[in-house]
Amino acid sequence: MKNIKIIVAAHKNYRMPKDNMYVPVHVGAEGKTDKDGNVLDLGYTKDNTGDHISEKNPYYCELTGIYWAWKNLEADYLGLAHYRRHFATESKVDSKDPFDKVIGRGELGKLCQKYKVIVPKKRRYYIESLYSHYAHTHYAEHLDKVREIMEAKYSEYVADYDKVVKRTYGYMFNMMVMERPMYDEYCQWLFDILGELENKVDTEGLSVFQSRFYGRVSEIIFNVWLEHQLREGRIKKSQIKEVPFIYMEKINRIKKGISFIKSKLFHKRYSGSF
Repeated sequence: MKNIKIIVAAHKNYRMPKDNMYVPVHVGAEGKTDKDGNVLDLGYTKDNTGDHISEKNPYYCELTGIYWAWKNLEADYLGLAHYRRHFATESKVDSKDPFDKVIGRGELGKLCQKYKVIVPKKRRYYIESLYSHYAHTHYAEHLDKVREIMEAKYSEYVADYDKVVKRTYGYMFNMMVMERPMYDEYCQWLFDILGELENKVDTEGLSVFQSRFYGRVSEIIFNVWLEHQLREGRIKKSQIKEVPFIYMEKINRIKKGISFIKSKLFHKRYSGSF
């Protein structure tokens, strides 16, 4: 059986899957204190241990967890899930408890015997491209700067970038499970680009919510990286497996839908998560 570790990014106490394949990680642990001024301890592994970038969490979101796993975990396969969003089993489960539907080591282990990359089902925007949706809900400049960085440092990826941002779908949430060598290569590429992006974007005046754009940019360029691996023949489509994902809480789909339409028609940027 492959050694699989999936970190579960969390910033507060929350119910976690019982399977020890899952590693709860307190993302953004650096400098956090409780109401009494003591160092905040959620009982999870902290992302400010070992080699880390925990202090960047207000901007990088769950990517500080991805970085921590890259630098500090040993496993054949590494991945990320969220405390409120998990990969789900493809088996029928007769239970109303969403945690009974979270994929377990046995099922995922069999998939990892066959696939190099596990991703959540595509998120589809239908009336928006990845680029236009980002431009309407955040700031197009972020993606434009990423393209400039690719032109300068990773020119072989530009064609893949141009192809991907025109799509109306993508693998989102920074959720994935990957064979260790690919995870390492992806992280090296990703964090190099984001480090360059820090020097190119003026964050002054951005809201707390909009300042977290590094984590949102990475959702899109993960698809660019994956497209490039496919085009170069380093991985085959048959080695990528889409699996369902499940929300652990109810989503306000009406509010989400209204915000989506407002962003499309009136360019009203998102001000918070749903």
